[in-house]
Amino acid sequence: MGYNKHVLALACAAAVGLASPVLQAKNANDNQGKGIGWGVNKDLVRDHDSREFTVAEDLSFDAQPGASAYSGTYEGVQGPAVYAAEIPDGWDGDGLVMYTHGYRGEGETLGVSVPDLAWRATVLAAGYAWAASSYSANYYDVRAGIEDTNKLALEVMDYIEADFDTGYLAPDQILISGYSLGGHTAAAAVDRENMERTAYPVNYEGALPFCQAEQNQFQWLGDYTRVIQELSGFGDTPPEEYQDTLPSMLVALFETDGGGNITWEPANQNGERAKQIAMDLTGGERPIFFDHGFPNPGLQYAVLGTGGREGDINGILARNYYDNTDRVYRWTDGPRFTGQERAFTAKVGRFQADLGVNPLQDDGVRWLPLVQGDFDVPVLTMHTLGDFYVPFVHQQLYREGAIENGAEDLLVQRAIRAPSHCDFTASEISTALVDWLSWVNEGEAAKPDGDEVLDPAVVADPEYGCKFTVNDGTQGRAALGLPPCGS
Repeated sequence: MGYNKHVLALACAAAVGLASPVLQAKNANDNQGKGIGWGVNKDLVRDHDSREFTVAEDLSFDAQPGASAYSGTYEGVQGPAVYAAEIPDGWDGDGLVMYTHGYRGEGETLGVSVPDLAWRATVLAAGYAWAASSYSANYYDVRAGIEDTNKLALEVMDYIEADFDTGYLAPDQILISGYSLGGHTAAAAVDRENMERTAYPVNYEGALPFCQAEQNQFQWLGDYTRVIQELSGFGDTPPEEYQDTLPSMLVALFETDGGGNITWEPANQNGERAKQIAMDLTGGERPIFFDHGFPNPGLQYAVLGTGGREGDINGILARNYYDNTDRVYRWTDGPRFTGQERAFTAKVGRFQADLGVNPLQDDGVRWLPLVQGDFDVPVLTMHTLGDFYVPFVHQQLYREGAIENGAEDLLVQRAIRAPSHCDFTASEISTALVDWLSWVNEGEAAKPDGDEVLDPAVVADPEYGCKFTVNDGTQGRAALGLPPCGS
């Protein structure tokens, strides 16, 4: 694809108007050698290996004006998968963006994947086609996400011709973008190890992961649940009794309202410490987190509801992945942790990842593909500051990985002042896509701006995130009383 081919189309897309803690969290990456394993282990059997999924009966979706929609089934790594594609009128093979969807739970049905309107309209207005896989499995199966998306990227035009008797050229540029688990998939798909080991190699020329999770997500889920247990006085609760005991744990730490609902306002010193430890583990002091991210009940219960299942990621792995042997739990921000913090850290149960729990595979990528910041194409990310479920710290770890691998100049990151997970306005999504596509097609001269994510003083500034946050009314942020920029 020539660098200037889509410049005019990108301008049209913009006019659519759709419109430290890091070092502690990095322990999960440092444990790769001892806990993840580096050789194929054919003796490991996962619960996930025996799971079967069925395709939904209705796979249809309506095309946008000026485009054609296609959907059907194809064979993925775990069984049948669903494909969806939308191709603008007059498309000549000059650009395909693979869309990777987020977590869809543990159901047995696989449905069609259609991106949100802002993403979809911007991509089509820029002259690109898009395609998406359901993946051949639900649960947190990023391996299926990568392998099934890659296979679709290479073969989607063949599927369309076979199923609809309609022929299109093979795309001469392929990009990838997705949200949450799909952000993990998109980031991992361009990481060197996964590009080299996938069963279906695709030379993606750029990636745009939104609100991405990655392997350290399961360290966070394990850490927070264990901190809550210990601070509430239920540190010895066995895993099988965790869910039944959780209400008592929360009442021991946080205030309740007149209806008995947890308000997430600390009720005592230990409740305040839980809040401060959570801030430290999720990326440090930053706007939006305290007043709007921490008390988000949906995200709190999404984290607390995992209750130990992060060990084998609910059957995605065969053994325990969680490791806190080197973790330090802090509620102060001084250069050294205090004696009380040292005593508490020692009191929290220690868990070590099993050797070889996530080994290299000889038929594709790992069961849990790694995001290591080792890439050589333009990558733009966007993450909300108040996301308590898939926290902002993932962006800090990604930056550290990119620096370590010499890819820092190819990574642009944007912080959004919003309190929830993937909580972006249409304008923020559209602008990110347009800027990213311009960068991919025009090179260094069109590299977009981003935010600093590693400097604690910058991240803690009350104005942090103002540069790319657009409160256009589509997400109802004004009603939440979020602090405005420039106040």
